[in-house]
Amino acid sequence: MWSEVRGAARDDDVRASCFASLDVLSAKFGEDIPYIGGLDAGFPFRGKRVPFMSYMKGIHRAAAQQGPAALSINTSPSASPYNDEETPDGVLYAYRAGAIDQPDNRALRAAKELGVPIAYFVGTRPGWYKPFYPCFVVEDDSVARRVLVTKGAMAGPLEDREPVLLEDPIERRYAMREMRVRVHQARFRGRVIPAYATQCTICRLREIRLLDAAHIISDTDLLGEPSVANGLSLCAIHHRAFDQSLVAVTPDYRVALSPRLLKDEDGPMLSLLQGFEGAPITLPERRSHRPDRDRLALRYKQFLAVASA
Repeated sequence: MWSEVRGAARDDDVRASCFASLDVLSAKFGEDIPYIGGLDAGFPFRGKRVPFMSYMKGIHRAAAQQGPAALSINTSPSASPYNDEETPDGVLYAYRAGAIDQPDNRALRAAKELGVPIAYFVGTRPGWYKPFYPCFVVEDDSVARRVLVTKGAMAGPLEDREPVLLEDPIERRYAMREMRVRVHQARFRGRVIPAYATQCTICRLREIRLLDAAHIISDTDLLGEPSVANGLSLCAIHHRAFDQSLVAVTPDYRVALSPRLLKDEDGPMLSLLQGFEGAPITLPERRSHRPDRDRLALRYKQFLAVASA
């Protein structure tokens, strides 16, 4: 199966079913998965439904398991996804409060001892989680009462993928950097898209799997904070066009198209894009959630510079 270390203690079959079911849910819901109507149904294993996670606590070992190690951990959307400290090699995840040898803490520490893959669910907004799998507990500090959790990878052909721990430090740090970016994007998306009533601010498309949260000012910039006022809910096409300075939103909340798009003639899709020139965008109901005009002015200035180049 997944490792030379075999046997019931690892629960490889349970973990394989868990990860395969998460693949299906991710394909269905996209970047993050709702608890109600998604994760709460659990996953099938030997004729039963097994919970993915514990909604009320962070460390989860399922009753269907024979071995002692945790199946998953989770962090709520109100807490930092990296607990008290972030390192280039992983996330420091705290033991559960109380006795060090209580069942949850034993399950967390057993994941390190057995070297088994786990799922890590990061809350992006109330009731929604972004799953990362496989993850591995690679260090256990009983004095500080926390473990180091790092992102692994699924290796091998699609029909027989195996979760593997990335041994190369550069690969591991790259995986963690990508994980941090995805957590940021998922939480940002979880705030921006509901503020726009789950629709594209330009074309009003409501298919959530095709909606993105676009930064007005990049998060690498000093003004690029992950606030709703620095975001726009855009469909995938308008997001790509916005990032490429082919589409802009003016400070008075109207759509502007690049002269390149306005002059081109290339089929019905382009004609559809051209039809939004000068149209007002759909704004969030809450004024505090509406796009910041100063940020829009900065981004529009960049758009004009590209358009005139």
